[in-house]
Amino acid sequence: MRKGMALVLASAMAAGALTGCGGGGSTGKAANVTTAAQETEAVDPAMYEVTEPITIKWWHALEDQYSGIVEQVVNDFNSSQDLITVEAEYIGSYSKLNEALVAAHAAGTGLPAITVANTPYVAEYGAGGLTENLDPYIEASGYDVSDFGNGMLEAAKYDGSQVSLPFLISTQILYYNKDKVDELGITLPETWDEMDAFMEAGTKKAADGTTEMYATIIPGWDQWYFETFYLNQGVKIINDDQVTTDLGGEKAVEIAAKIKEWCDNGYTYWTGTADDASSNMRQNFISGKALSVVHTTSLYNNYVDQVDFEVGMHWLPGAETKNQEIGGCVVLIPSKNDQATKNAAWQFMQYLVGKDVNMTWAEGTGYMPTRKSVLETEEGKAFLEKKPAFQPIFDNLDLINPRIQHKGWSQLATIWKNSMAELIMEGGDVQESMTVMAEEIDDVLGDV
Repeated sequence: MRKGMALVLASAMAAGALTGCGGGGSTGKAANVTTAAQETEAVDPAMYEVTEPITIKWWHALEDQYSGIVEQVVNDFNSSQDLITVEAEYIGSYSKLNEALVAAHAAGTGLPAITVANTPYVAEYGAGGLTENLDPYIEASGYDVSDFGNGMLEAAKYDGSQVSLPFLISTQILYYNKDKVDELGITLPETWDEMDAFMEAGTKKAADGTTEMYATIIPGWDQWYFETFYLNQGVKIINDDQVTTDLGGEKAVEIAAKIKEWCDNGYTYWTGTADDASSNMRQNFISGKALSVVHTTSLYNNYVDQVDFEVGMHWLPGAETKNQEIGGCVVLIPSKNDQATKNAAWQFMQYLVGKDVNMTWAEGTGYMPTRKSVLETEEGKAFLEKKPAFQPIFDNLDLINPRIQHKGWSQLATIWKNSMAELIMEGGDVQESMTVMAEEIDDVLGDV
């Protein structure tokens, strides 16, 4: 395993804000200021202990295929101690969970004790005060966060504070039918420029010109799946000024036009944003109607269990760079809960993100190990022996970056994916559509 896969992690921030009190008016003494270091030393571990029996709710977005592991993890935690009882509750997709969490935070009632959140929401939640700052909890308990893998800890921070912790981490990947690829002698694309040849070679047409097998399918229900096509060609989704986007620029228009061309030619199709878009795409791959699909590594086991061919995984084609992004979710504690609930949530959080539970998820799903101590030991080698298709991911761990963090990101993403769906599925002028979309995004970024 390459040493380069290890990240030099930023140390946890000291707990507490700077505080001071003025001296008596007649003394003339300067105000006393408590330094961050002194505040850290003053953290009282007893403040974060669980002393009375309590039942807490854990909100998650884990679908039915993960229900067995969810039940196992919760039962194991509940059995490991006698004060905290965790009740897991499936809320729906990450976007559905986001809606429920934001609404509960605004109302100040109905909040879970602990919840997962898709990684792009971290900045929005941090800016809105929704998340509890975990730094004092980490300090008080001596919890070691330095073992988390490349980029993961940074992706769980907001404004320098640890407002969440990495939980189930994935990245984008191209799943492919290895048996069919080998049979047809198809070369998988390493670069964007090689995509045209792959699209033509991997597509099978009927006599009437209709597509019998797509070279690949591009998800449209989440911009994360096509985002790196733009980023790796130098497009800035959010410009350095933080209030405008480059998605209306020449290169972005060129990329969108190429994707639309592939769809128009029947080489691929855009799934759109419908609720059944993901399941339909999966079924087309499983049934052989698609040679490959762009999806998340977290569904590796799900695919393998349903197909009668060997499933391969291939790093997405790059251009100027070959970077990909962290997917999956973090865990956080809502800030408006009472301290007893927060303390119980912190105890469960430590368990959820612990190395042993992380490997339970990694072995039973397609989620990646998050700990360097796993990736660089015999456990990591054993993981690859069980799942050799993950080799491209291990080979490119240094290229998995934190997601773009901006408090207006969810609005931007919604506009982007809806605009792309309208352009590709309903038709229209690419330049005009991308320009209008960019103007809408600029308005959002300028307002937040």
